Formats: sequence, C-alpha cells, structure tokens
Amino acid sequence: MADKYRSFPELAAAETQGGYEVRTRYSGATLILAPHGGGIEPGTSELAEAIAGDDHSLYLFEGMKERNNRDLHITSTNFDERECMTALHRSDRVVAIHGEDSETDIVFIGGRDAELKARTATELRAAGFNVQGVDRPHLAGEAPGNICNRGRSGAGVQLEIAAGLRASFFRHLSPRSEREHETEAFRRFVDAVRAGIAT
Repeated sequence: MADKYRSFPELAAAETQGGYEVRTRYSGATLILAPHGGGIEPGTSELAEAIAGDDHSLYLFEGMKERNNRDLHITSTNFDERECMTALHRSDRVVAIHGEDSETDIVFIGGRDAELKARTATELRAAGFNVQGVDRPHLAGEAPGNICNRGRSGAGVQLEIAAGLRASFFRHLSPRSEREHETEAFRRFVDAVRAGIAT
C-alpha cells in the first residue's frame, strides 16, 4: 500500500497535531526507534520502549487517531521528522522496530550492521523465536537512506515483526496496547534483543 504522505512536513501540514505524538529520550549512544508506533503498527511502541529500557535512547512516532492511523505511515527512507533527525545524529547505532502485516510468528531481520544483526538473530533464535532473513527488498533495510542506517556509524538493524508474533506479545493487541498486558513472550523477545545489543 502506497504512503499517503511522502515526508513529515507534508504529513504535518495535513494532519491535526493531536492525531500523532513524538516521544524522545536520550540515555546512550544506541537509539531504539519505532517510526510507525501507536496505532500505525500496533505493539511497536511498547517493544521499542521496553528494549530501550533506561540505558538506550528512544524515539517514537505514534499514531493517535481514532481511525485511519495507517495514513501516518512514512516509509523509512523518507522519514524526516525533526526530532528523529536530531536523535539519529546523536546516536552511534540504531535498532528500528517495525510491524510486518502477515499473521505468522516470524521476525524478519535486516539492516547494514552485519555484526549486530547476526548477534541479535542468534539471541532471538536461542530464545525460541523464528528469525528469517528478508525475502522482500522493501523489508531489507539495506538502503543507506533507511532510517536504521542513518546513525553516525551508517549501519543499523531493522526488525520487522509479523502481526501474528506481535499479537502473542499482548493479551490484547490494540492501537495503544497496555504495557501491563504484556505476555511472557514479550519479555523473552525484549530480553533477547537487549542481549544482542549488549554482547
């Protein structure tokens, strides 16, 4: 599905400000971000926030509309919200959390940081998750302009988490899932990604 907006300024000119929210926190040289959080790709905000914890920086762009949050999706190579650009310039490496649409239990891993990608995949598989290489170019996260590769190192990791797997992370997956409704699978996933970053 094609994006409605080609850039953040285009989105901001058309959408009411209460329809989205930007949250940024600086805590370290690794940035965990969810550019399609809230109701855009449900569950990704909660995952990014938990993975960031207290020791990694965090950026969230969240859809807050009652409906049609998908309109707020800006593809990763075009994402240019101002606070996000500042966070990227302050970060050595980036891990981007996305939602993929299929009802499978797969997490697709991409990005240009081969070492971090391999460590994260190893930790996720050890925790029992079905990790696959990317079979579609638009999920590969290998373009230099992809948001995951725009930190200071020029290389990052992109996790595309299938809708079926995200649904298993909450007792009820919704546009604004409640953190207290997280499942044991959510915590295993978060711990595995954090271990990959820390190794």
